[in-house]
Parts: sequence; C-alpha cells; structure tokens
Amino acid sequence: MYKHNMTMLTDFYEFTMANGYFEAGMADDIAYFDMFFRKIPEDGGFAILSGINDLIEYLQNLKFTDEDIEYLESKNIFSKGFLDYLRNFKFQCDVWAVPEGTAVFPGEPIVTIRGPVVQAQLIETMTLLLLNHQTLIATKANRIVRAAEGRPVAEFGSRRAQGSSGAIYGAKAAYIGGCAGTACTIVDRDFGIDAKGTMAHSWVQSFDNEYEAFKTYAKTYPDNCVFLVDTYNTLKSGIPNAIKVFKECKPKNMGIRIDSGDVAYLTKKARQMLDDAGLKDCTIMVSNSLDEYLIREVLSQGACIDAFGVGERLITAKSQPVFGGVYKLAAIEKNGKIIPKIKVSENVEKITNPGVKSLYRLYDKDNNRAIADVITLESEPAPSGDDYEIFDPQNVWKRKKVSNFTAKNLRKKIFDKGKLIYDKPNIEEIRNYVKSQVSALWDEMLRFENPQIYYVDLSHDLWKLKKNMIEDVSNIGK
Repeated sequence: MYKHNMTMLTDFYEFTMANGYFEAGMADDIAYFDMFFRKIPEDGGFAILSGINDLIEYLQNLKFTDEDIEYLESKNIFSKGFLDYLRNFKFQCDVWAVPEGTAVFPGEPIVTIRGPVVQAQLIETMTLLLLNHQTLIATKANRIVRAAEGRPVAEFGSRRAQGSSGAIYGAKAAYIGGCAGTACTIVDRDFGIDAKGTMAHSWVQSFDNEYEAFKTYAKTYPDNCVFLVDTYNTLKSGIPNAIKVFKECKPKNMGIRIDSGDVAYLTKKARQMLDDAGLKDCTIMVSNSLDEYLIREVLSQGACIDAFGVGERLITAKSQPVFGGVYKLAAIEKNGKIIPKIKVSENVEKITNPGVKSLYRLYDKDNNRAIADVITLESEPAPSGDDYEIFDPQNVWKRKKVSNFTAKNLRKKIFDKGKLIYDKPNIEEIRNYVKSQVSALWDEMLRFENPQIYYVDLSHDLWKLKKNMIEDVSNIGK
C-alpha cells in the first residue's frame, strides 16, 4: 500500500455508528461483514480480484494519531470513552479473503471480516475503496490484454488518472491484469513493474527538424530506440526519417510509435515501408485512446502492430468507471451462537445472503475447467458426490446435477484476531496466477459481448435459510 496513514479515510457515519455501538455497550459484540459485488463491469464474463495485498497492509497499520483524536474531539459528538478506545486502538478481527488475482463473480463473499462490531464497521470504506478500484482496473486490463492476442500492452494512463493514488494503484492493478509494463516511474520504483517510455512530440518539436531529433535520440539511447513518427506527417516524414536514422546509427533494438490517425491503415503502410528498407526487425507500437474494442477491430482489419500503449480508457475504465462492491452485515455472534442477518430489498439483486459462509469452485476433473461456484453455510461440508445438484437461486427450476468434479475452497484466512497469518504473494506470482485463472474458464466466458453466464449457486441449506428469513421479514407488521 502506498505509504500513508489511511485510518481516517472513512465515511463519517462509520464513526457515528461506532460511537453509538460503544455507548450502547456493544463495542465488543462480534459481527460478520461480507464484501461482495453485484455486477461484472461491461456485462463481462468475470472480474479479476485485485487489491487484497493493499487491504492487508492497511489493516496492519490501523492506528489513530493524536491529530486524529483531536479532530474527532472537536466535533463534540463523540464520548470520551469512545475516543479513549480509538486512542488505544488495536485491530483484533479475523479476516478471510479470496486470493488476489482470482476470477470472481457477483454475489460471492470475496472478503469476510469477523470481529468487534466497532472495528469491523470502521474499515468498511477503505476495504471497498481498495478492492473496488483495483478490481475494476485489473478486469479492464485483462480484457484489453486478451484483445491484443499476445502482443504486449503497456499502461500509459497516469496523466489522465483520477488523482495520484488512482495512477499508482491503477498501474499496479493493470500489471496484475496482464499489462507488460507502465509509463509510471514511481510504480517501477516502488513495485518493480518495468517502466517503459519512448518520447513525446515535444522532443521532436524541440529540434530544427525531425531527422535531428531522431538522430540525437538514437545516439543517446543506442540500445533501445523507439521513435514517435506522427509529429508532422507519419508516412511522408516520420517513417522516412526513422528509416534513415536506423540505417545510419544501427541501434540494437528499434521501433516506431504511431499516436494518431487511422492506425490500421498507417501500420500496414509503415510495415511495408520498413520491410522494403530491410528493417523487418523494427517493431510498430500504437497508442491513442485505445481499448479492447478498438484493438480487436484494427487487428481484424489486418493492422500490423507489435505492441500497444493504452492510457485513459484503461486507467479510468472509461466504458464503465465504477465497480459496485458492497459491504454488508451477514451475522452477529452472541454467547457463541451465530445469528444470521439479512438485508431485504424490492430489488432482488440487492437481497443479501445471510449467515457465515464458505465459497467453493467446482472443477471438472477431466479438463480442470471451472463448472460453477457454490456458496454454502460454513457449517456444511464441501460439495461432493457424483450427483451433486446445483440450481439457480433466483430461478430454482433451473437445476443441474454435476459429477466428476473437485471442489476447491476459494477463500483463505488472512488475519487471526488481528495477527497476519497469510504469506502474501508477490506481484509476479499474482500476475501469473491471473493467467492460470483465465485459462480455467471456458472460451464462451471470454467473449466481450454476451459471454456465457457463469453460475454462482447457493447450497440448499443456505437457500432455505435465505428464503425463510425473507418470509419472516415479509410477515413483519401483518
């Protein structure tokens, strides 16, 4: 996590509720909160979870400074006892989470927090902020990388990101999602993600002519020369001057970048010009407001592209810039007894799944492809058997029996009473894990439009509990 104390980055009502719990004598009551999301961005087939490592660092560094306490005291609404509690705050919750880089789906308890209700309540905002943003960008990056069909994609979005943290966390999440590197220098320094860059139009404009600009750059960076060729005229000036300098200076690695115009047409012409000049090893990179849809389209038109630089539409997830993760109470614990809780709504998708739960992914034993996910009550055994029945929890008539599968518990315990007990994977391990996750999905789920829906089912016991609790709520006031 980027090095700031984020304890106070929370919605104010978290403090007012926490103070209320404290004054009501409920500070140490045990609560279970689930973080989940309701919809995959852009109606895609799956999302890529990102931000878990940063959540861990946030929870490890929770503390209230004297300045924080003074500010809260100045509001004149918080009790002295509550402020003293915060002054001596020590994180004591249990945390379960799906590992970073996992393909995840709506309704799944990605993170569960168990602990004193004051503590579990206070961390809501930052939990959602970290996971919503980074999961959104990692998911978008993975879509763009898949559209590139094996060609490297560099993240170029810092200047259009929503603030410095958006640029930093976004670049990291983009790398996890599959990008080959970033233009953001600080991300290379702090996370070891390879910083990449060529030149700006201002470099070319600063010299008397384009030829001198390219030649000076080649002499300065003989091992890696990528010229921006669209400052004046791509085909009549930029590429001819690039060819001339490449032949004179013979850099070890050479390439051109096109940042404007019809990239399908220009790259085909550029490839022909470079090949005719004997520069078949010269790569062609394109940028300029790209996303997965435009990349797919230009490649289908035969564009000759070796690499992509993707900026604003990646770093802001422009086509759908919000990831709708939520944080809801699932249960409370009194005298060792679990009491499930549910939030009911007229909108069916907003009705929560009650109780303390486990999350399993069923894999076909023959091909190791994911069949479905099943949410169960924690007290239930893992799905098993040759005729295990899964069903759509909203359309229960849609049923299917599955066999020849293995069930994997997707979640791991991260904190035990506030102590970290999980070995965090490094960023390269997470990135490679994403690849294995995507390869375990069916091709039909990888479509950008109308992908096959992947089912997240409830166990019969969980579905029955949910149904009964909805009925109980419906009878209130009758």
